[in-house]
Amino acid sequence: MALDDVNFFLHHSTSVFTKAIHACMNIHTHMCIYTSRDGKGDCRWMKWKLMEIPRPFLCLWLLIMTFDLSWAGSEKCQEDISRSQFPDGFLFGTASSSYQFEGAFQEGGKSLSNWDVFSHVSGNIVDGGNGDIADDHYHRYMEDIELMHSLGVNAYRFSISWARILPRGRTGDVNPIGIMFYNKLIDSLILRGIQPFVTLTHYDIPQQLEDRYGGWMSSQIQKEFAYFANICFRAYGDRVKLWATFNEPNIVARSGYLKGTYPPGRCSAPFGNCSIGDSETEPFIAGHNMILSHAMAIDVYRKHYQHKQGGQIGIVVNCVMYEPLRNEEADHEAVSRALSFNVAWFLDPFIHGDYPLEMRQILGHRLPKFSPKDSKKIKDGIDFIGINHYSALYAEDCLHSPCVSGGHAIEGFAYITGERDGIPIGGRTSLPTFFIVPHAMEEMIIYLMTRYKNTPMFVTENGISQMDQPSDLVDKLLDDFERVEYHKSYLASLGRAMRRRRTWLLYMVLVRQFRMVVWLHQEIWSLPCRLQDA
Repeated sequence: MALDDVNFFLHHSTSVFTKAIHACMNIHTHMCIYTSRDGKGDCRWMKWKLMEIPRPFLCLWLLIMTFDLSWAGSEKCQEDISRSQFPDGFLFGTASSSYQFEGAFQEGGKSLSNWDVFSHVSGNIVDGGNGDIADDHYHRYMEDIELMHSLGVNAYRFSISWARILPRGRTGDVNPIGIMFYNKLIDSLILRGIQPFVTLTHYDIPQQLEDRYGGWMSSQIQKEFAYFANICFRAYGDRVKLWATFNEPNIVARSGYLKGTYPPGRCSAPFGNCSIGDSETEPFIAGHNMILSHAMAIDVYRKHYQHKQGGQIGIVVNCVMYEPLRNEEADHEAVSRALSFNVAWFLDPFIHGDYPLEMRQILGHRLPKFSPKDSKKIKDGIDFIGINHYSALYAEDCLHSPCVSGGHAIEGFAYITGERDGIPIGGRTSLPTFFIVPHAMEEMIIYLMTRYKNTPMFVTENGISQMDQPSDLVDKLLDDFERVEYHKSYLASLGRAMRRRRTWLLYMVLVRQFRMVVWLHQEIWSLPCRLQDA
């Protein structure tokens, strides 16, 4: 079906998804027209026959966040995208994370998480917002599921609040109310034909573990995480077949311990202005403990659950693609180092048994070592790689010649920028480091396929962001042709990557229908037809 044939009115946060699906995959689905801005208006449905899509065996996910965007100077898709270009098993759904979506931060026996505490400290969040209520998914999950079902969604990726299951960590009791909440959520999803994909921790941990051990700075948290994972596998693994241990541990390590912009807010000059921390060493200590925590959870799953439950488990990493600032050998080498210090940092150990060689050579004693026992435990420690891909940036060499700013050793002696001679690498968005560069999707997938021997991949996040504009008129929000072009371009890039490698892949396309409350510093929006109440 051609894009011009799609003639219907859509809610602004769902139209790009449905149009892209129609335009690119010829899937008929259900549409919602949003009729009220107070979150309480009626929802009228224009329904089309929903095409039955087979459940995937596990390969590649594509998560598309449908945000408004500013499209300027970016690539436009000149290809016709059709469903026949993609393998059978193409699924799509919605995704969330516990802190950014659930709310109910002091209900149902839950203790405070590190994000609950961090967001309540004045100055930590740009607009003073927090996730106390967020999207109120804890109370309104049935409504959300009905909306997902009405859209034809057949997968939902969510994370479990560690503080809701184990308020005091492994030294305390399991919270039965927390267990019950996720049981009801999972059962309700399955009843509606929606497959659950569970992330064990998406940035948040119980604050008690931060107070007791220092969080990811302590090796003691490894047993805490394995204990938590075991409880989740036992409680939900009979129905959950797709697990991720961590969402973006590389972001947690860099933002929490190098820049200090995420909890626990530790850093040192010149990387940030924190009261405590050491940016030269702590990101790598925290990262090391996350890697070993993942390994312990994997060991529990494979020994006690995987054979009888039949699930798969992996890890999700933030994957920025890099291009050389100048067409010089030194900058090409800087690209390699930037990828090693940001992506391979958390993937090489699980495939090759150690950190990237470039990190070992540059960081020396600052990078923790794996014991022979640890190396054996972590190698082959993932069933799949989860890819969160948002942008591409330029890398400039700072190893062989000095850079004007940045490019420190702990950054791989690579200066990272989004501009060359004042010209951005791609279309701008509301975030200064997020650019629209569709071909980077293809390059990232090829890089990972090559480096990690065709390990199955889920592209778990991809999309654009725009800060809230409350004054925008509905007509303006509905005029989302640029977003359709964005998704077409990225789907085309993904298709090219698959054809280049001649790899038969099954994957899912998901649409994220909310806005990140603290990372993007903006108000959360709900699933289609329900906006955050004023």
